[in-house]
Amino acid sequence: APPAAPGAAAEPPRAQPPGREQDFYCVKWISWKGQRTPVVTQSENGPCPLLAIINVLLLQWKASGLWGGSGDGKGPGGDPTLLWLLQVKLPPQKEVITAEELMAHLGNCILATQPRDTSEGLQLNFQQNISDTMTVLPKLSTGLDVNVRFTGVSDFEYTPECIVFDLLNIPLYHGWLVDPQSPEQVQAVGKLSYNQLVEKIITCKQASDSSLVSEGLVAEHFLESTASQLTFHGLCELTARAREGELGVFFRNNHFSTMIKHKGHLYLLVTDQGFLQEQGVVWESLHSVDGDSCFCDTEFHLSHAPGKEGATAAPPDHRLQQSQVDQDYMVALSLQQGQDPPSVLSDLELARQLQQEEYQQHHPHPHAHPAPPQPLPAQAGGRAAGERRQRRKSDLDCTLL
Repeated sequence: APPAAPGAAAEPPRAQPPGREQDFYCVKWISWKGQRTPVVTQSENGPCPLLAIINVLLLQWKASGLWGGSGDGKGPGGDPTLLWLLQVKLPPQKEVITAEELMAHLGNCILATQPRDTSEGLQLNFQQNISDTMTVLPKLSTGLDVNVRFTGVSDFEYTPECIVFDLLNIPLYHGWLVDPQSPEQVQAVGKLSYNQLVEKIITCKQASDSSLVSEGLVAEHFLESTASQLTFHGLCELTARAREGELGVFFRNNHFSTMIKHKGHLYLLVTDQGFLQEQGVVWESLHSVDGDSCFCDTEFHLSHAPGKEGATAAPPDHRLQQSQVDQDYMVALSLQQGQDPPSVLSDLELARQLQQEEYQQHHPHPHAHPAPPQPLPAQAGGRAAGERRQRRKSDLDCTLL
């Protein structure tokens, strides 16, 4: 979130509360690690913390390297029984689930974390954690108070809301970091949290010391220039810090998303209900700060989302494609022979040419004599518009390598 205006009360970034219709969530079934696995989707406002946590638990069973384990498919301490208890189970035909049902599943998972050690100290600590967690649970479907620190991808100011992630051993990440190569920003931001930094900006801008005013302006510029809550340095640190195969929750732009690292790359689970029937759209890559991303299927193979360029386009005209191939081949051949490349037709000109040829095929004039070539107006750059070349049959049989 952008910095607060001078004099405004500092508020930490939080997820926006969904509307009443968000009490119901559609379930998308995907093939994950060879098994039919449910994913809970949401129609508005992006992934809330409840869905991000639930989807981690749903996918965790078949993921490798669970919770920092050895990759043997076992839970904390190598105990597969505990991991089974922590897995959210949904009926195989479940298509819609309510927030109350998700809360019940999550509550059961949290209760399953009770330590086996019967010592009084551990049991009392567990009971206190459970009490704190039950107070936080209702907030998971609306929003959590998350106060990031700009020093590390796992650095957050500790709040009672974080207890849920701790009990379930689910890592919580962000990528809003100060670049260490900007010493002025490092000095201005320091180890402060978001809330503390906003307060510092307000105080510094009202100070009489010019150095403090300057420091406040530097801090304010940092918040304004990184309003997307992800920096290049943060993305690099996040990629390095996350473990291969690890499932966690990623916080950015007031949203919580399920995240995984696969073959050195980060991906966010697509939970938009608009992709409910799209089996080829499961993950979205997280590889740039400016929002440039691509969609992938469950095997992390590139796919096209509906509405994206090329996804719903009409089938290409194969004659137009072949004409373009012919032209590309002739250009390459002429360059190889040290000749000037032939004039290349634009797509529009090729389409007109093919349309004219088709018209002539349907309206033959066997007795007509070909008209002498007429000069054509020149295009920008001196190339004749609509210029044609003679095709050779051998061109059509060539294969471009």
